Amino acid sequence: MSGEGRGVVWTDEPWMRRAIAVAAGSVQTGDVPVGAVVYGPDGQELATGHNRREATGDPTAHAEVVALRAAAAVLGSWRLSGCTLVVTLEPCTMCAGALVLARVQRLVFGAWEPKTGAVGSLWDVVRDRRLNHRPEVHSGVLEAECAALVRDFLSGLRDPGGGDRAVGTGLAGDGDRRADR
Repeated sequence: MSGEGRGVVWTDEPWMRRAIAVAAGSVQTGDVPVGAVVYGPDGQELATGHNRREATGDPTAHAEVVALRAAAAVLGSWRLSGCTLVVTLEPCTMCAGALVLARVQRLVFGAWEPKTGAVGSLWDVVRDRRLNHRPEVHSGVLEAECAALVRDFLSGLRDPGGGDRAVGTGLAGDGDRRADR
C-alpha cells in the first residue's frame, strides 16, 4: 500500500476495490470509468457514484459529485463530517472544491491525474491553507489498477485505422491530448 499523511488505513484497499467496481457503471454509458464511494464515520457505505456526464449531459456529473450528493441525501445534511470519500482518480478542481465544502474528513484516491488533478498534481486545492477545511489525503491506493481502468477504456476509443478519436487523461504515457473525464 502506498499513501501519504498518517498512512493508509487497513480499509483503504477494500474500499478502493469497491470504487473500482462502481467505476464499471460509467462504461455502460460511454463515460470515462471513474468510481467513487462515500463511507460514513462508522465505516458504513453511504453512497456511490460513477461518471455520468455523457449519460446525463451534465458537466458536473463527475463520480465524486454524484457520490457526495447521494451521501448528503442519505444523511439529510450537506455536511459530511467524519466521512471518507474513496475515488479511483485524483479529483479535479471542481470535485476537490466540492469535497472540501462538504467537510469530508478523509480523501482516498488511486491514480494521479497530472493534467487536471487538484490534490497535488496540477493544483492542491485540498491543502490550501486559506480554506477553512483540509481533509486528510491518502493517494496511490491500488494506483496501477485504477490507472488501468482509464487506459483500457481509452484504448477502446482509439480508431483502428491509427488515428485517435480520443486519447489520454493525462495519465503517464497517454500522449499529448486527452479526453476529459
